[in-house]
Amino acid sequence: MLWFAVHLPWLSLEAFVATLGAEQRQRPVALLADHRVQAVNATAAQAGVQTGLKRATALALAADLLCGQADATRDAQALQAVVHAALAFTPAVAVDGHTVLLEVASCLRYFGGADALLRRLRSALAPLGHRVQIAGAATALGAALLARWRDDLADGPQRSQLAALQQLLDRAPVWLLGPGREHWEALQGMGLRHLGDLLRLPRAGLARRFGEDLLDDLDRARGTRPDPRVWLTAPERFRCRLELAMRADHAEQVLHGAALLLAQLVAWAQARRARVRAFTLCMHHEARYRPDAPTPAATELRIELAEPAVDGAHLQGLLRERLARVQLAAPTLELQLHCHELALQEAPNAELFPTRHSDQLGLLRLIERLSARLGDEQVQRLQPVADHRPERASRTLPALSTLTGAAAVTARVTATATASTGDWPLTRPVWLLPDPLPLAERQAMPLLEGRPLQLLVGPERIESGWWDADLATRDYFIAQAMDGALVWVYRARLPVTDETQPLWFLQGRFG
Repeated sequence: MLWFAVHLPWLSLEAFVATLGAEQRQRPVALLADHRVQAVNATAAQAGVQTGLKRATALALAADLLCGQADATRDAQALQAVVHAALAFTPAVAVDGHTVLLEVASCLRYFGGADALLRRLRSALAPLGHRVQIAGAATALGAALLARWRDDLADGPQRSQLAALQQLLDRAPVWLLGPGREHWEALQGMGLRHLGDLLRLPRAGLARRFGEDLLDDLDRARGTRPDPRVWLTAPERFRCRLELAMRADHAEQVLHGAALLLAQLVAWAQARRARVRAFTLCMHHEARYRPDAPTPAATELRIELAEPAVDGAHLQGLLRERLARVQLAAPTLELQLHCHELALQEAPNAELFPTRHSDQLGLLRLIERLSARLGDEQVQRLQPVADHRPERASRTLPALSTLTGAAAVTARVTATATASTGDWPLTRPVWLLPDPLPLAERQAMPLLEGRPLQLLVGPERIESGWWDADLATRDYFIAQAMDGALVWVYRARLPVTDETQPLWFLQGRFG
C-alpha cells in the first residue's frame, strides 16, 4: 500500500486570515484560545509574539496586533475542503487531526504514477490557500508522522516499502506521537528523543510508565499492527458559511470572502465527480434599528450557468458581474454558499484546435456573463411556438430560464448556425418587424421606399387563426429591393371594401 499524508500545520491561522482583507493581512496577526496565543503569522513573530503568551503580553509586544478567536467549526470547514479536494483523486480518504490521509496505490496507474499524482494533488490544493506538508509511506500513521515532521518525504519509490519507512521513523522525533507530546519532558529527561530510542527499551516498562497508547501508535506507524480507517464521503448538498472578520460595506469586499467559498465549492463538486449547474450566495446583513428604514436580514443571489462547470475563475467572474449590479442594503457580516444542482457528466475533452463545440462553449460563456451583468430578463432567446402565423410562431424567454445543459443549448445553436449557412432552405427571415409595415403598390406590385420590389420566391400561403378571432389569410413572397437586399412581404387575400386600404405589407428582412 501507499499512503499520502497532507498535513496542514497552520490550518487554524490560515482559516482565520482568509477572512481578512489585503490590508489586514499585512498586520501582525495572532490566534487566541483561552486568552493565550495559539498561532501567529510571520509579521507577529518578527515582533516577538510567540505561542503561549497571554493576550496582554502579546499586545505589549505589538500594539497593532490583530487578534482572532480560535474556532473549531471554522477549522473543520477548512479541513473538509481539503478532504473534498483529496476525494477527487481516490475514494479512500481519512482524517487524523489536521492531517488528511489518501490511500493512492489503487489509482497510481490512472494518474500516471506517484510523482504525477503528487503534482496534481498540490495543484488542486493550491486554490484553498493552505501551506501543506506532504509525505508518502507504506502505512497511514507512518505517512502522517512523516508529514508532521518534514515536507520532503513524498518523493521516491522507497516510500512504499515498509523497511524504508521504519528506518525513517527511527530517526523521527518522539514528540510526533500524541502520547510523546504529552510525556515529552519525561522522555527527554530519560534521553529518549527519537522514536528508535523507544524500541531499545523493554515494552512492559514503557507501557507501565507512559501507557499502552504510546506503543500502540508506534506499532501502527511501523506497520506491525493493523491500522483500520473510516473512509469519508462528500455530502450530496453543499452548504458552507463564512463569518467575515471585518464587515463588508461594498461588493468587492463580499467578493473577496465569496472567493474562498467558491474554491471550497469547486473542491466539493470535483469530489462528487460532477459539475456545478447553479449556486446561491446568501449575504447576511448587519441589523439596523431604524423603524423608518427596515433592513432585510439577508440578500440572496442565484447564479445559473448555461453550461455546467467546475472552473473557479469562471464562477468567480459570474459572481463578480452579478455583484456589480447589487446595492448592499446594509453591511454584510456573514456569507453562506449552498448548491445542490449538479450535472453528473464527464469533463469535456481538451481540444488542440478550435471546433464547433468549443465555439459553442464560448457562446454559452458569453450568455452567462451577459445574464450576470445585465440580468436574466435582459438576455432573451426565441422559443418556437406551434403556430403558422409568423408573429406568433415564437416567443422570447430569458436565455437561462429553461436551459437543461449543453445538449439543449447546442441543439439551438446548431440549428441557428445551420440555417444561417444555407444547409437548410432559408424561407423565412430571422428578423421580423414588430408590426407589419403597409406598402404602396403600382400595377399590383409592392413598392418599398417608392421603388418596386422584384418577387423572387412565392407564394407561400398561410390560412390560420380562425379559432381566436385573429384570422390571417396571406400569400408570402421573398422579394428583392433595388439595392439587392432581400425582404419578406405578403399580400392580404381577404377582399377589402375600402380601396385605400393597403394589400401589401413588409413582414421582415433577411440578414
